[in-house]
Amino acid sequence: MTFFKAALFAGVPLLLLASACSAPAPKSETATTSTTATATAVSADQPIAVTDASAISPATEVVPGSDAPPPSSADPLITPSNSPLAKPIDTAAWKAAPETPDARKHALLRAEVLLARAHFSPGVIDGQDGGNLQNAIAAFETAHNLPVDGKMDEAVWAVLAKDTQPVLTDYTMTPDDVKGPFLDKIPTDMTELAKLPAIGFTSPLEALAERFHMDEALLKSLNPGANFATAGASLVVAALGPDKLKATVARLEVDKTKRQVRAFGASDVLLAVYPATVGSTERPAPVGEWAVRTVAANPTYTYDPSRLTFGKAEQGKLTIKAGPNNPVGSTWIDLTKDTYGIHGTPDPRMVGKTASHGCVRLTNWDVRQLSQSVKAGTKVAFVGVEQAKAPKVAG
Repeated sequence: MTFFKAALFAGVPLLLLASACSAPAPKSETATTSTTATATAVSADQPIAVTDASAISPATEVVPGSDAPPPSSADPLITPSNSPLAKPIDTAAWKAAPETPDARKHALLRAEVLLARAHFSPGVIDGQDGGNLQNAIAAFETAHNLPVDGKMDEAVWAVLAKDTQPVLTDYTMTPDDVKGPFLDKIPTDMTELAKLPAIGFTSPLEALAERFHMDEALLKSLNPGANFATAGASLVVAALGPDKLKATVARLEVDKTKRQVRAFGASDVLLAVYPATVGSTERPAPVGEWAVRTVAANPTYTYDPSRLTFGKAEQGKLTIKAGPNNPVGSTWIDLTKDTYGIHGTPDPRMVGKTASHGCVRLTNWDVRQLSQSVKAGTKVAFVGVEQAKAPKVAG
C-alpha cells in the first residue's frame, strides 16, 4: 500500500489551504466571468480556509482526466520517432550563433527534454527560452561543478548531451485517451465550478499535453494535421524517461528567491529540481524548517470566502471536486505548518511566473513525481525571500 493511501485509510487529517493558493486563472477566452478577488492583509501563519481529508476518498479509481502515466519498473531504450520532424530535433546541437531560428528552437527543445529526463525540470516543454529553463540550467551547472549563469553553452551541452537517446518518440492514442469525459470549459466562478462532478480536462489535446509535459501549441506543431480526438492516431511526443526519482527524498528546499524546489536524498545527493510558484511579498510562504505530514492524490478543495483573502462572501462555503484542473491540481503534499502544502496547478504554464497565496505550486507532473518519493517526516526548509513581482520571462 502506498504512503498516501495508507494515510487516508488511517484517517490522517489533511488540511488543504485555500488561502495559501491563488484563485484559479481563466483557462481560455471561453471561460465564464472570473471571480472578483478582494485582497486583504493576513498573517502567513493564519489558517484561513481548509479542505478536509474526510472529503477525499481512498478509492482506487482513476479520477477522470488524470494525467498520471502507467507505472513502470523498467528503463527501456527509447524508440525514436518515425516522423521527419523529429530527426533534426533528436540530432540538434547547441551553437552560440545558430544558423536559423528553427535550429535554435530544436536545440532548446532537445535541452528541455534532456533536463527533464535528468530531473532538472524546465516546467512546460515548449522549445523556448525563459526563466524556468534558465533556472533549470543553473541548477544543472551547480550540480556538475560548472560556472553558474543559467545560460546554455558548450560546457553545459557537453555534459547534458551525454544522454544520446532520442528526445522524441511516437505514441499511439488509445480509446482511453479520447473517451473523456471532457469539460466544455473550466468555470472561473466558484459556484459554477462546485457544480461539476470532477474537474477534468477540456480535451484530449490538453490531457496529452499534460501527460507528456508539453505545451499544447508545441504538441500541435509536431503533429500537423493530427486528429487528437481519434484513437489510433500516431503522435510525436516528448520522450520523458522514468517518472520515479532514483531514491527516497530525505529533505526539500523551497527557494523563494529562485522560485524553485530542490529534492535531496541521503548524503545530500541532489535528486531533482522543480520550478515553483512560492508565495508573494503580500502573502508570504512559511519561514524556517517544517516537514511533510502526509500526501493526498486527487484532493478536493474547500472554498470558504469568509476565511479567504479573495472571493465573494455571499457564495458561501463550497467543495470543488477532484481533478487535474482543480485549483490545487492533482496532488497535495501536506506540511506540518498547518494549512500549508506543496501542490499542483490547473495551469502549468504559469508556474514560476505568478505569485501564490502562500503555498508552493508545482506542475501536476512534478508534484506527483515528488509525492512518490517523500514520506511523513521528510524535512522541508524554506530559504530565500519572496519576489514582489514575477520575473520577466524571455521567449
